[in-house]
Amino acid sequence: MSQASANLNIMIKAARKAGRSLIRDFGEVEKLQVSMKGAGDFVSRADTRAEEIIREELTTARPNYGWLAEESDEVKGADPTRRWIVDPLDGTTNFLHGLPHWAVSIALEHKGEIVAAVVFDPVKDEMFTAEKGGGCWLNDSRLRVSGRRKLIEALFATGLPFGGREDLPDTLQDLARIMPVCSGVRRWGSAALDLAYVAAGRYDGFWERRLHAWDIAAGVLLVREAGGLIEPLEKDGDIMRDGDLITANEQIFESFARIIRND
Repeated sequence: MSQASANLNIMIKAARKAGRSLIRDFGEVEKLQVSMKGAGDFVSRADTRAEEIIREELTTARPNYGWLAEESDEVKGADPTRRWIVDPLDGTTNFLHGLPHWAVSIALEHKGEIVAAVVFDPVKDEMFTAEKGGGCWLNDSRLRVSGRRKLIEALFATGLPFGGREDLPDTLQDLARIMPVCSGVRRWGSAALDLAYVAAGRYDGFWERRLHAWDIAAGVLLVREAGGLIEPLEKDGDIMRDGDLITANEQIFESFARIIRND
């Protein structure tokens, strides 16, 4: 990868350290499958432990920065212009079920804009990184979004609402419109990796509703730095505030967005 800034190096180190802890815990998950409660409790401890590791690494290096993460209260930093946005384990349900598809997500926000991003998949040892203006990288390889131009050849990803969430009817209608005109839709259970895979050209596009800032902060920068287009689902919306987004390469974005938005 290109010359990383000091901040990005700090983020990579924190992600790797948390990843090692999560890999150890993931090795124990299969032994806990018999007890749903036991496994659930264990995974929430693994999640919390990973967040503590990341927090210690980042706040030791940058004590003045703010903090926003899934498992803990928001902290306003002495430097109000910068904050870390962290999901220590994106894909918790996969982790709980022994599925090897989950990631650590760390973003740095400066004056309301994401300027550095790390999404780390410890199982596959894939480190996706980006800095504003510096491109997007997977380990040592520069990434670009896919070059496909036809919807019928395109592979998309999304999330499916669970547990009786109100947005299920909207998503089912999305699927009914997009599935007949594309090559397929995947639901792999980690928005951070979905966005990283769009950046890598593995998916041609992605859309989802009601995500949290920590799910998507790093992935949004990965996509942008890999040359992808990304917008709020509602044209006057705000991705980080609303958690609704749509993304694809430039060639198919408009036709894809028109179908999902039902314009």
